[in-house]
Amino acid sequence: MATVILVRHGRTTANASGLLAGRTPGVDLDQVGRDQAAAAGNRLAVVPLAGVVSSPLERCRQTAQYILDRQAGTPHAPVELDLTECDYGSWQGRTLEELAKEKLWATVQSQPSAVVFPGGESMAAMQARSVAAIRRLDAGFEAEHGPGAVWVAVSHGDIIKSVLADALGMHLDLFQRINVGPASISIVRYGPGRPTVHATNTDAGDLSWLAASPPSEDAPVGGGAGHAAPPARGA
Repeated sequence: MATVILVRHGRTTANASGLLAGRTPGVDLDQVGRDQAAAAGNRLAVVPLAGVVSSPLERCRQTAQYILDRQAGTPHAPVELDLTECDYGSWQGRTLEELAKEKLWATVQSQPSAVVFPGGESMAAMQARSVAAIRRLDAGFEAEHGPGAVWVAVSHGDIIKSVLADALGMHLDLFQRINVGPASISIVRYGPGRPTVHATNTDAGDLSWLAASPPSEDAPVGGGAGHAAPPARGA
């Protein structure tokens, strides 16, 4: 089993001003977002990554570069179109405050599987393409680098939430129960029988255990012993 680390881009100028950026070009990380991306890169520096795959949008490519800059090696770093942001159609570029007054907003919150953004994409299509891309890329990294391969996908909040919902066996209509903050790290392993979700929405904590051999696909009855404690500083 390879392991995919799902990283949302850091905070952007649009996030800070309450705009739905969507696929708008030229939306960059702000200073907070750059600091968040650097922190994510520092956490991942202890994990030799087979690849860092990014959405084509600037904010994701910038976040990916912070991760790449802190790797001892040179991971494969392609751009994947199917990890790009949802096409929000005519909602793109509007404020969240304004959009919350739209009739469709309530459906986005309670039944996203029924949502088709005006002039844009359905949320079901967004999930289908992003899950298919993650599973395809994961199989490719495992085939090339072996079952211990660890790789990163840098994408967007709704994309990562939809991938996590699929891995958790949740219907898309429940995906709004998942939170994915800027530059957060979530971890999924896809096995032959089922996915295993090891973490969601983390922004702190040791990740050195990811460099060890992958565990058995079977879940330990009773929860198991967990990961070994990280080495003490200065040891």
